[in-house]
Amino acid sequence: MSEALSIAAERAVALALDAGAESAEAYCQDQNDVEIRVYDRAVESLTEAGSKGIGVRAFASQGRMGYAFGTSFDEADLKALAARAVEIAESSDPDEFAGLPADCSAAETGALVSPGFDEWTTARKVEFAIETDDAARTADPRVSQVEQTIYADSRGSVAIANSNGFARGYEASGAYAYSSAFAGEGDELMTGLGLDIGRGPDDLDAKAIGGEAAARAAALVGARRTTGRRAAVVLDAFTAASFMGIVAGALSGESVLRGRSPFVGRENDEVAASVLTIVDDGLIDGGPASAPFDGEGVAQRRTPLIDGGRVRNLIYDARTAREAGEASTGNGRRGSYRGRPGPGATNIVLEAGGSSLEELIAQAGDGLYVTQVVGLHSGVNPVSGVFSVGASGIDIKDGKLAGPVREATIASDLISMLRAVAAVGAQRRWIPFGGSGLAAPLLIAEMTIAGE
Repeated sequence: MSEALSIAAERAVALALDAGAESAEAYCQDQNDVEIRVYDRAVESLTEAGSKGIGVRAFASQGRMGYAFGTSFDEADLKALAARAVEIAESSDPDEFAGLPADCSAAETGALVSPGFDEWTTARKVEFAIETDDAARTADPRVSQVEQTIYADSRGSVAIANSNGFARGYEASGAYAYSSAFAGEGDELMTGLGLDIGRGPDDLDAKAIGGEAAARAAALVGARRTTGRRAAVVLDAFTAASFMGIVAGALSGESVLRGRSPFVGRENDEVAASVLTIVDDGLIDGGPASAPFDGEGVAQRRTPLIDGGRVRNLIYDARTAREAGEASTGNGRRGSYRGRPGPGATNIVLEAGGSSLEELIAQAGDGLYVTQVVGLHSGVNPVSGVFSVGASGIDIKDGKLAGPVREATIASDLISMLRAVAAVGAQRRWIPFGGSGLAAPLLIAEMTIAGE
């Protein structure tokens, strides 16, 4: 970790106090990002960008808060930045729930930086991206084109200091790659996505990513409409991760406090099948969002959200926790030094069950195996949880995969869906959904399927 970040953070806090703040916090970040886009085995774009800066939160009387950020760590610039944060705080509205976290600390984590990360040159990363794209194009003869292939990684340092005496930092790295393939021709064109995620490029497999994209697209070639019915639905890990992301958002303390969640008033209520356990785990090995502390300096942790079929916890940062009369769960998240912290999930983990994918399909009878959904984030009512979204996949007849399906619709509501979970798959994988999730296939006992 850059020592300069820690020095700047502690100095900014002192300068904010000198400027009249009752309490203050500084968040410093130094990050380098690479993104390589490949089309038709050639580099379409390559971006290498660095981002270094500091954000200062200053608190005045009655919880008035001001935030300012900048990119210079020079003394004069830090002094001006701290003064600006205090000035904003003094002119802000009172907020009885605002303030620094009551309990800041750092938890123990596994390795957050890939040991071989620095050995990968840009040229080698380009070769990896092209190899991924080539694998998607050649893995199955039914693949007609590849929309795009992307490799991206980041490595950075974070340091936080506040006027309560907390001052810590850490380094972390991450990498991912994906490819989107098309199979078929004309109106019959179907898409498939292959992806992988890890701490660094050493954790990724170009041939596996490209091969997965090709296989998922080819599996849908010749897809037709299915018949409308009430039936069992098997969600693959991709689709299950997307739904778990929606559920985690609905379990945010802020969403519940504002009445924008189907879980309002349901804390400790039975809302899901007993076989389903969903955890927010900010410390799990390999988790892209794992870190010793959150964006406010509160130790990240393992927080059960749904366990034994009941809501056990909500996701809180320091402010929403105070408003709810609870303690922060270490979920104060920041996009960068430019933004203030807010409640958000870390790594959403679906606890593994004991069934293989084949066993889930066998139990589904005459159901539907869903491998893609469209419009999920816009198709879920945030208050009721009711959803109706487009889906593609494979019909299931007598417990066996039958033929590919397109232009279907699956509909239910989040709580009914959670209560109808009949089994959870044993094989899990990391899938990003605007955050990160460790997901497994799910068997939903009954859902409305609209087709012909």
